Amino acid sequence: MKSVAWSAVPLVLSACSLAQALPSNFQHIVVIVQENRTPDNLFQGLCLPPYGSPSACGTRARQYDIQSFGFDQNGNQVALSPVPLGNSYDPAHTHSDFELMCNPNKTTWFPCSQNTNLATTGCPLNCSFQYVDPNATPTIYPYLYMAQRFGWANRMFQTNQGPSAPAHQFLFGGTSAPSAEDDAAATFVAENPNPLGCLSPLNSIYELIDPAQAPGEFSLVNNPLGTVCFSRDTMASLLEANGLTWRYYTVGWVNQDISSNIWTAPNWIQEICQPNSTFTQCEGADWIDNVDLNPSDVLTDLQSCKLKNMIWVIPTGINSDHPSGNPDISDDGGPAWVANVINAVSNSPCSDTVRRKSVPYWQDTAIIVVWDDWGGFYDHVLPPFLSAPSEGQGDYQLGFRVPFLFVSAYTTRTIDSTNQYDFGSILRFAQKNFGIAEGALGFADARSTTDLRGFYDLRRPPRQFQIPTNVPPEVFLYEQGPAEPPDTD
Repeated sequence: MKSVAWSAVPLVLSACSLAQALPSNFQHIVVIVQENRTPDNLFQGLCLPPYGSPSACGTRARQYDIQSFGFDQNGNQVALSPVPLGNSYDPAHTHSDFELMCNPNKTTWFPCSQNTNLATTGCPLNCSFQYVDPNATPTIYPYLYMAQRFGWANRMFQTNQGPSAPAHQFLFGGTSAPSAEDDAAATFVAENPNPLGCLSPLNSIYELIDPAQAPGEFSLVNNPLGTVCFSRDTMASLLEANGLTWRYYTVGWVNQDISSNIWTAPNWIQEICQPNSTFTQCEGADWIDNVDLNPSDVLTDLQSCKLKNMIWVIPTGINSDHPSGNPDISDDGGPAWVANVINAVSNSPCSDTVRRKSVPYWQDTAIIVVWDDWGGFYDHVLPPFLSAPSEGQGDYQLGFRVPFLFVSAYTTRTIDSTNQYDFGSILRFAQKNFGIAEGALGFADARSTTDLRGFYDLRRPPRQFQIPTNVPPEVFLYEQGPAEPPDTD
């Protein structure tokens, strides 16, 4: 999808004061996952004309904590340089890169002392010190609009200190550990396995980390077949146990290559995948019923009244915010994709029966937009660790800041600079909302101390919402060519 210029016409939110009983919870939660950004990198437009103002950013209450400069490994101040969203430079962001960015001089790796730049093949020396220029990429405006009118967290950290595949595991199930026992022992998959999941070929290697060997890693080899087909609870299993439904929208295999997509979190889980005897295909009822390998189906499901209680929405490559050297997937379709998913909720003709009243989707759906990892980009807020080294969860938690947005009919402009959030906070919110004990998984949801209750007030009159974009849903419904994954790292 090529860039479509946005003409900044103000859009006023309409208030709705329908006489309906106050809801006790949301009937639906939509988690939209984007790729590889930090607040300092992606949201400088909040502080810059034409869409933002320098007075909106800083460290005071009710300001966006965005900084336009950083410090390199020698302590020199470096101004962040403007680039378009579709920029092709991709800084490194493995777990070892996290350690290097936290402590470039390697004198200590705890606590995190700074976030500096990395030299990456094909990437300029200071490519970590970049920000998305709203003038070069006006299509970024939907993100800025949401941050200025809905919920924004100044302290949302990715739970893991590494790349996409383990991050998606934390978003889906609160851990990247092979089992509940491994999670309790702070043993996690730390890197992107290639290939991955229950369908991994023989002798595939997963790099793990634990307190005994951190910051070093050790290998888990898929021998015999199925060794890396993990068995543990996820948010999906909690939902099912409580009579609730879920769906995971993601890109399928590209040209039948199972190593081509590292963002399909359910295929790590034996109970969901239930692989065949040769570990080449998922055959489980949960997989067949709840994993949709065409992300744009979320748009049609919202029109045909098929929205599940909780869904995860993963973009295709062309609609991802991930920078890439591939001209087919380095465009700037991400903001329009996210806007269209949210607007599909707002414009849906569907409703639920709540307390014997008909309630439209837009009134009983909470929408979360979150980025899966920091992508190697600079961010000035240093992550807190959950424990000292070799003493528990802090060897792999928490990672750098990522952007976070919360949209609902009961959300007004909210900038939370007080509370610390991570991916476990999202799971805690879902648990609280659906009447499940917070921390019920016993993973990151139990270690987090916050849910998202500060981003909405169900006592407010609901207001309908519409995110501005010049890209119609048909662009996503009828995209041509094979769907590429969001990225490869």
